[in-house]
Amino acid sequence: MAGYTDASSAARPGRWNKRAQRELIAGLLFSTPWLIGLIVIIVYPMLTTLYYSFTRYDIPLAPRWIGLKNYIDLFTADRFFPKVLFNSAFLTLIGIPAQLTLALACAMLLNIKIHGQALWRTVYILPTLMPPVALALLWRWMLNPELGLVNNALRSIGISGPLWFADPLWSKPSIILMQLWAVGAMTVIYLAALQGIPHELYEAAEIDGAGRLQRFWNITLPMISHVTLFQLITGVIWSLQFFTEAYIIGGVGSNPGAPEGSLLFYGLYLYIQGFQYLNMGYASAMAWILFIITALVTWLLLRGLRRWTFYDVT
Repeated sequence: MAGYTDASSAARPGRWNKRAQRELIAGLLFSTPWLIGLIVIIVYPMLTTLYYSFTRYDIPLAPRWIGLKNYIDLFTADRFFPKVLFNSAFLTLIGIPAQLTLALACAMLLNIKIHGQALWRTVYILPTLMPPVALALLWRWMLNPELGLVNNALRSIGISGPLWFADPLWSKPSIILMQLWAVGAMTVIYLAALQGIPHELYEAAEIDGAGRLQRFWNITLPMISHVTLFQLITGVIWSLQFFTEAYIIGGVGSNPGAPEGSLLFYGLYLYIQGFQYLNMGYASAMAWILFIITALVTWLLLRGLRRWTFYDVT
């Protein structure tokens, strides 16, 4: 019996290795299209732009190595870059918390059992289905200072509305207001998280005498904290890359990001440098700085908010 066991155990590793090799080869063959796409579409362009960021590459001229000059010029010689950073930071620090707050409030309302609940949920998600170009054109008309729906409504009750997108003080708040109208995707994610909270927790807290605010602060917020962290990170990444609406409303002509550069966000300025001025080396340097900023902010959020994030492992 001992000899039989030893022979079986000695033969087993050989058979397992051959099987593992066949499975590895089959897995690589099946994943080859994805690997090719990863290398061709993502890895190769990233490495290419990294090289271009150290060159002066004015299309159609060949790239010429200049070292760190593009990066130095961005922070020392580019008079638009500080404004670009400020505009993107404003959209991130003000817009994302506002969107998260409104999305959570809407999700809590939609979680209440009322008649026509499915209809209300559909109404909330519909603005999210609108393409960004159509969204920008709609809100540019709605916030038109003279003919817009909003100012006409304010004028009917004796209030003189602001210039909205035409005023540098109101242009970024107008962008945030437009984005608040389309928080349906965030709302749906929050709604799913709220429905995943065990109802027994609320019942136990109510028996112990906890009020609505206490239940919200001690049960709801901790139980959806992981979803909040996810939406915060994705929202920050989106805001740092904000482009389409700024392109439609602010423009890229002789006065990009109008009015007075107040809508000149990072993504729009990168597009102008790369595709309007054809300065691909400078645009590549901007792209890598954006990548570093995004990675750093994401790492700080993950590290800083980890202790306040609850994950249900059951």
